[in-house]
Amino acid sequence: MVAHVLRLRLALLAGSLRGDRVWRNALTMIAAIAVTAVVCTATLGLAGAPLATARTVIVLGGAAMFVAFLLGPMLTGTPDQLDPRRFGPFGVDERRMPWVLALAALISVPSFVLIAVGTCAVIVATASGVAWPAAALSAAIGVLSTALAARIGMAVSAILLPERRSRELTVLFTIPVIVIAFPVAAYFASLEWNGQVPAAVAAATSLVGYTPLAAPQAFLFHLAAGETGAAWISGLVAVASLAGLAALWAFLVRRMLTTTERPAAARERSGLGWFGPLPHNAFGAVAARSLVYWLRDRRYIVNVIVVPVAGVLTVFPLLVAGVPLSIAALVPVPLMALFFGWLPHNDVAYDSTAVWIHIASGMRGLPDRLGRLVPVLLVSVPVLAVSISVTLAVISQWSLLMPLIGLTAALLLTGLGLSSILSVVAPYAVSRPGDSPFQQPQRSSSHGSYGAAGTFLGALALSAPTVWLFGLTLVEGPQHAPATFWVGVASGALVLLGGAVLGGRIFERSGERLMEFAETT
Repeated sequence: MVAHVLRLRLALLAGSLRGDRVWRNALTMIAAIAVTAVVCTATLGLAGAPLATARTVIVLGGAAMFVAFLLGPMLTGTPDQLDPRRFGPFGVDERRMPWVLALAALISVPSFVLIAVGTCAVIVATASGVAWPAAALSAAIGVLSTALAARIGMAVSAILLPERRSRELTVLFTIPVIVIAFPVAAYFASLEWNGQVPAAVAAATSLVGYTPLAAPQAFLFHLAAGETGAAWISGLVAVASLAGLAALWAFLVRRMLTTTERPAAARERSGLGWFGPLPHNAFGAVAARSLVYWLRDRRYIVNVIVVPVAGVLTVFPLLVAGVPLSIAALVPVPLMALFFGWLPHNDVAYDSTAVWIHIASGMRGLPDRLGRLVPVLLVSVPVLAVSISVTLAVISQWSLLMPLIGLTAALLLTGLGLSSILSVVAPYAVSRPGDSPFQQPQRSSSHGSYGAAGTFLGALALSAPTVWLFGLTLVEGPQHAPATFWVGVASGALVLLGGAVLGGRIFERSGERLMEFAETT
């Protein structure tokens, strides 16, 4: 069986260079070879670098590769050519199959890249004084652990996620990655090395070296530095991690071989767009419908584009007026958060006559209010996370991370909470679906100005305590940073929840008035 599976793996690898996609697959392999050559050249160049620099680059790089191999299949929906369920009808041995598939997994382009980079790390470690048997053993453990992580990622993706990954589900998985990865990358990129490893990077390297992410790589450099105790700890973590990954992989293979496949109905939902991955209840239905509108209707798209552009443009007048860059750069992020919270203040009016679906179905008000906020949050959270990271990297004041997050959360969430109320209380006429987003119809009353102004000024008023604490942080120092963060997040969350509940109750009692408004405007 081992020989048969290995021959099958080689045939699949050779078959990727035949068929309709031969040129695309060939270009992918060429690109992988080129990237591998660049990475290996850079890694070998660390042989003459200081030990601390080589340890930082290789340990953090190894951790990044481990995470990428684990999460990559889940994010991209890459199909597993050697899915264990495909061998189920042939009566294979459940005890041997995990190790056969794990061995076959090493015959792939990503695994070849992993082996090449691991070999280069061995060369660097031996140049630093590590015995080659220890270096080779550590590299083998690292390669096997990362390859098993990829197999586990594919197995989890096959068990829990749809076989045909929709782009909507991919977006939902990608947003948390952006929110977490971009600030971390911006933080490390903004640090000044000045010929030596910054203290923050060194601390992160030391911490990651004691985790399964990069314990094999850290073991090498603990040996090179003569840190016997730390080397033992990293070595034990590396061996235990490999054993744990192997046990988890064996469990997943046995489960996939002995569990009935999901019914077809679960797979068919992947073709429903946003209605597939979101919850199948009132909240999910409203959220999916709102997402479809926000991503296809020009009126919504223009609003989403204008907010970041307007926020960035505010910096230039301030710089011309003589405001220091360290102060002017802090203005766009809170301003964008304020406008993002303000965007859905007239969301009911943008529905036009389609609002009757919500009213005629007898939908409760709270799911309607919360579902309408999902598109704003999916757009605003990644944009604000990236903006905060860029801002702090530009001004090199990462001590303002917590207070700036608190201020941003306060302005965004209070705006969304007030919008949930005023979009029902004071809707006003807007351009109809299909019309130009810059076309503004005449209003029969002045109620619209109350909704727009009330949301904007109310968010500023309710965020005033957080704004005051943020100012104290700028003037007096970071001792006010925790208070700014928690006051901003707590006040924003309370206003958001209260606004959604109150707006939902008003929505339930205003069906006739809203339908009359939709028909007459």
